[in-house]
Amino acid sequence: MNHTISSNESIPSQKKKVIVLGSGPNRIGQGIEFDYCCVHGLLAIKEAGYESIMINCNPETVSTDFDMADKLYFEPVYWEHLWDIIELEKPYGVIVQLGGQTALKLAKRLHEKGIRIIGTSFDSMDIAEDRGRFSDLLKELGIPYPEYGTAFNADEAIEVAKKVGFPVLVRPSYVLGGQRMRIVINDEDLEKAVISLIKHLPDNKILIDHFLDRCQEAEIDGIFDGEDFHVMGVMEHIEPAGIHSGDSNAVLPAFNLTPLVITTMEYYAEKIARSLNICGLINIQFAIKNDKVFVIEANPRASRTTPFIAKAYEIPYLNIATKVMLGAAKLKDFTFEKKLKGFAIKEPVFSFNKFPNVNKELGPEMKSTGEAIRFIKDLRDPYFRMLYKEKSMYLSK
Repeated sequence: MNHTISSNESIPSQKKKVIVLGSGPNRIGQGIEFDYCCVHGLLAIKEAGYESIMINCNPETVSTDFDMADKLYFEPVYWEHLWDIIELEKPYGVIVQLGGQTALKLAKRLHEKGIRIIGTSFDSMDIAEDRGRFSDLLKELGIPYPEYGTAFNADEAIEVAKKVGFPVLVRPSYVLGGQRMRIVINDEDLEKAVISLIKHLPDNKILIDHFLDRCQEAEIDGIFDGEDFHVMGVMEHIEPAGIHSGDSNAVLPAFNLTPLVITTMEYYAEKIARSLNICGLINIQFAIKNDKVFVIEANPRASRTTPFIAKAYEIPYLNIATKVMLGAAKLKDFTFEKKLKGFAIKEPVFSFNKFPNVNKELGPEMKSTGEAIRFIKDLRDPYFRMLYKEKSMYLSK
């Protein structure tokens, strides 16, 4: 006589639970910084009176320490595993804003199953992530952006490129770390890039937009609570546009942008956050050419620079943002005293020694695996001057 024995060591409690999705294993294109976001999110969830549940499969992170969350599921951040846990735990909701692109990509499945996504709604996230929908929104808002078109095959892409003008940036939607983004300068290279995209990411809409060559890049991280918008930080990249923001050295606060440019960036950022009904975090990337500000993209989640800003300014931004997402607090409940003296530089960390055959040339596809902070007193600092000199040499080519 056969007996089927099944057991489950996870006993659900009766408390209101919130699940946080992590970012999975360390890899190129997904930095370790999201672990900081998850840890501070878990602490905020507990402070707000919920049971915190962490789902991640990375033993090298603090978020998977046994005493960090009330309950840890050491599982891959894939839909099949997540759905099993949701069916068992029946959570109040799931937070996808703290685990980078890996977590964000699961928002669609959660939405389809009717699971509460805590913070920004799926539709708002989709507008930001779908390059075509986002460009349409910018057009409605009267915010400048690079000319673009969408395509599903190589012939359509060539027609779009003729319209917007070379060089063009070829990119898919909903990808990790600028995966398979390419800057191309002629029909032949464009055809190769599109065929490669279709092969590796079938059914993904391809966005072709005019690449703004030799211009300054900058970004803003912000929090919106439905009423107030708070700019966490304005960062100016040292590398010119065309290098992925994750691979760029970024200076906080901005050091060479005019007050008008900074004010314009902040105005556009708030306008976008309000239009998207953001609840929690948003990161917006800008290109500045001849003092005109263009919006490149928006990420409706914590970015890799959120922990950098929080540490540089000594403000618990992830704790605040999580409580805003949960509806447990408003921005007006907090004071924001920025303690940075001088400047902080975000330095990308590369692991090329572990991947000897990887192409080390930087471009729109991210290749760093983490980042470090360097504090400098002023712009006479030798390290900063060396970086800036390298940029000047690049631009003069």
